[in-house]
This record gives sequence, structure tokens and C-alpha cells, in this order.
Amino acid sequence: MSQPATVMLSTHEVTWCYSPRQSPVLNNLSFSLQQGTLCMVLGANGAGKSTLLKLLAGKLPCQQGEIFRNGDIAFVPQRITVPPAVSVEETVLVGRSARIGLLRAPNRQDYQVCEQALAQVGLRHMASREFSSLSGGEQQLALMAQALASEARIILLDEVTAAMDWRNQALILRLMQDLTLRGYTILFITHSPQHALDFANRCLLMFPGGAWTFGPPPEVITDETLGQLYQLPVRRAVLDGQWVVIPQFTQVQGVSML
Repeated sequence: MSQPATVMLSTHEVTWCYSPRQSPVLNNLSFSLQQGTLCMVLGANGAGKSTLLKLLAGKLPCQQGEIFRNGDIAFVPQRITVPPAVSVEETVLVGRSARIGLLRAPNRQDYQVCEQALAQVGLRHMASREFSSLSGGEQQLALMAQALASEARIILLDEVTAAMDWRNQALILRLMQDLTLRGYTILFITHSPQHALDFANRCLLMFPGGAWTFGPPPEVITDETLGQLYQLPVRRAVLDGQWVVIPQFTQVQGVSML
């Protein structure tokens, strides 16, 4: 008899408003992520995606509804401010802070965990570099290493591939897919429906006004939902046996040409 799947992260009728006079950006949002799930979050700017991640990470109080977390969470934001002269290794070592505590200095094992995390994202050779000297994409890879060094089994990522070239996007997406096979649960914000179709096993679409839909990517990512999501025509097509997404940028409405 098979064992029931372990739920690692879930929301139940979560509603969030920036002010009482505004419409909710999250409206009765309910979804559940089992262990080993890679969930992509898609939505237009201002749809509440980053707000959702902050709520899930406990960085914002929940106004209405319930959030369930089954374990430690690592949160990778879009950007952070790191003081000058702080190395990449020291930045990654911050991920060990919850395990090191206030009264203990990092030991050999902590440094080994950080070294392994940097190797996983391809930055081991940059450990001694100043974090501020890295490109935007390299900084996001270092922050991913910081999350891995925490050894949290739930990872939340806010558009970490936005500043990466295609190769580094592919590397980080494959890494996340591999991590879920090892039992991690990952929620990842992206503006690329292709990411979800290629790598995710669950997808959350967030529409303006708090509407949402959740499910397997091939079921929820359609021409109609993407058109509603981004307010321009989008087409799915099959290329070499795989779904590809084609946005019709030249057909966007509401733009005045000078």
C-alpha cells in the first residue's frame, strides 16, 4: 500500500489587500504543494506574485486565511544589498546562520556546505570575489547557493532568472528540477511560460483582481489563459514533440505610436 504524499506548503483561502480601499491582489487563494513539487508562478506585473512569496516566507502577516509550512523555508528575493568587500563565500555563509546560531563561529562543515552549494550553481571559482563585483545573473546564482546552504527543504524564488542569459537560466532550472527529485519543494516566480511547460509539475496563474488558477502546466497554460494573463495574443504550438509558447508582441493593444 502506497504512503500518502507529504504536503510541504499550502494556502487556504488566503486574501490580501494593500489597503481597504483597493481590490485584493490575492483573493481566496488555495493551493497545496507536495514534497518534490516544482511550482512556477506566472502573472503580469502587479498581480501579487512577490507579495505571495513574502506571505509564504512569513515576511508579511497573513490578513485572511491560513498558510501551512511543513519545514524550514529559504527565500531568494529579486535582489539584496550587500556591503562592499563582502565576498561571495561570506554571502553564501549567511544561509548557515540559523544553524550556526549566535554563539558559535562557522566551522569546517559550514564552509564545506557553502563550497558544495557554490559548486552546484557553478560559482565555486568565484568564492573569493566580492559579491558586488558579480553581474546581476551571477548574484542571483550566489543567492541560490545561499538558499541551498541553509539546507531548508522548501525554497521560494522571486524571478531569479530575470538577469540571467539563456544558458544560466537552463542551468538553474535544471538544478531546481534535480532538487525536487531529491525531495525539495520549490516555488518559483517567472515571466516565462516556457519555463513552466519545460520544467514544472504544477503552475499557479495569477490574474489582475485576485483571480487565479492552479494545476499541471499543460492544463492551465493555454492560449486563452495566457492572453488573459498578459493582455496580448499568445499561441501554443508543438515543436519536435514539445509545447512552445509564442507571444504575438506586435499585436499588443493600448499602445500609442508616436
